[in-house]
Amino acid sequence: MKIQLPLFSVFFFVFGWHGTNAQTPAEDSAFVADNFIKIERRIAMRDGMRLFTAIYVPKDAGPDRRYPILMERTPYSVEPYGADKMPKRLGPNPFLLRSKYIFVYQDVRGRYMSEGVFEEMTPHKSGLGTTSESSDTYDTVNWLLENVEGNNGRVGLWGISYPGFYATASLPDAHPAIKAVSPQAPVTDEFIGDDVHHNGAFFLMDNFFFTNYFDAKRDSITTDYEPLGKFKVKDAYAYFLKVGPIKNAGKRHYKHAKIWNEYLANDTYTRYWQERNIRPHLKDVKPATLVVGGWFDAEDLFGALNTYRAIEQQSPGSENFLVMGPWTHGAWASRDWSKYASYEFGENTARYFQEMVETPFFNHYLKDEGEVTWPEALLFETGSNTWKTYDQFPPKNATETALYLQSDNRLGFEKSKASGSFDSYVSDPAKPVPYIEGKHANRDNTYMAADQRFAAARPDVLTYESEVLTEDLTLTGPLTAELYVATSGTDADFVVKLIDVLPAGVPNTVEGFQRLVRAEVMRGKFRDSCETPSPFTTNYITKVAFQTPDVAHTFKKGHRLMVQVQSSWFPLVDRNPQVFMRIPEAEKGDFKKANIRLFHDMEHPSQVRVWVVGK
Repeated sequence: MKIQLPLFSVFFFVFGWHGTNAQTPAEDSAFVADNFIKIERRIAMRDGMRLFTAIYVPKDAGPDRRYPILMERTPYSVEPYGADKMPKRLGPNPFLLRSKYIFVYQDVRGRYMSEGVFEEMTPHKSGLGTTSESSDTYDTVNWLLENVEGNNGRVGLWGISYPGFYATASLPDAHPAIKAVSPQAPVTDEFIGDDVHHNGAFFLMDNFFFTNYFDAKRDSITTDYEPLGKFKVKDAYAYFLKVGPIKNAGKRHYKHAKIWNEYLANDTYTRYWQERNIRPHLKDVKPATLVVGGWFDAEDLFGALNTYRAIEQQSPGSENFLVMGPWTHGAWASRDWSKYASYEFGENTARYFQEMVETPFFNHYLKDEGEVTWPEALLFETGSNTWKTYDQFPPKNATETALYLQSDNRLGFEKSKASGSFDSYVSDPAKPVPYIEGKHANRDNTYMAADQRFAAARPDVLTYESEVLTEDLTLTGPLTAELYVATSGTDADFVVKLIDVLPAGVPNTVEGFQRLVRAEVMRGKFRDSCETPSPFTTNYITKVAFQTPDVAHTFKKGHRLMVQVQSSWFPLVDRNPQVFMRIPEAEKGDFKKANIRLFHDMEHPSQVRVWVVGK
């Protein structure tokens, strides 16, 4: 969809306006207690299963003062349970809390206090006699409209991460009362780019720790789950090396974990994953959508960008908006997000989003307040610390350009004229490249902007660097890596990183600081098909191409661009044996060193394609 942005809105979006000071958590809690009553119900679905639902109704709601319904459906519990127990805050942000809505929270099917059997990323189904998250949402909305007094007949949904998936799932065959939906960091396609895998590479550390508290068996409805195992991790790199092959992690802790074992049983893009990809069902979307994501989201950056794209491509004419900020997973819901890693943003970007975007979005579509003046895409541009507005994404004035890897560790916009030029390294699964420097018990999400000098110093990481920029260079859009490689093994991973090399004088850094801008991994055997993997022919030059999530970043004058290439990213990603096989079945002896060559000549122009924004 395309909406012209009026001049006064450009001022608000680009320069910001923040109004009065935000309330404190104590004030939020007092406001909830003073202004809402709580109702708990088990709402029957069309198949008879009853879903536990907590409903918070403004005390002044009634025939003369009606409020819209704003709902979150979650697998993470609607606590506190008990009609006399009130939460500390309601809704997505303090501004919407004070706008007052009928706030609804629901335990999804098979979780916590709801009946039924939980299914990971419930596949979408349509038709008589079927149930899905779409039908459960529809049935819930029907009940709420008929049974909760004081509603105005309009419903909105929001959710972050897994609840973001449930928000997305409300869109196919949506109830006509649903007028506004905000999928935020929505889990979308767990094999291609979200949470579980990226391009087929298994995200070991995240899924191992998540499984421990999420994948516990539930024998009956409950308000709590016991963790599957008890273990202490001080240094995740050392811990997972000691665990060894991925099958050992399951044997030690998760032998009876349903979802974990479904993941490992489906180590290619099987029907299991395809059915759990909600994107093909985002057709003829009727509600207005506000898709939200963060450039530093280690879990679901892919989900936000590709949910937006799926709606754009399959629902032309829909009111579909994208907001991408300088946020980690869900950081836009925090009270203050003015800095991250070595970045300082110069403003509270979370509050800006809550007050100037999220609250007006729901108030407009659910309360008829304000005008539709926000842009198609609102992006925070890192590097320059500016909000940019576009009437399409990627922007019209962006041109795809190739950054070529060249001999002598050079990087440039001109294709190499060399012949037979390559660099090589030995990838050793016994000594994988860490995803971040130092010891960390859990995943440190600052890795997405961390200094990469520790990696550049390793012999198993190739580094290519541009000349010093003589003017600012802004990249906005996806990155596509196109590598020409040869390996002595029959499988290999390839990690490509785009880096901003900083000069002296940048706050919180030192001269030569290699600040990561974007990185992505490709499991080589899936280079042609995620459904049907294929081995590499030993020592044969092979093209490996894959796309990374988008960037919106300005490399300032005086900076350099850098690209790094490596074949492990541990323990973020599980180790590849570098032998073509089912990795969940690998034994210790299956892991082999591999000599990997990366070519960059006229015939084999390894490159990273970027979208350069014109002035």
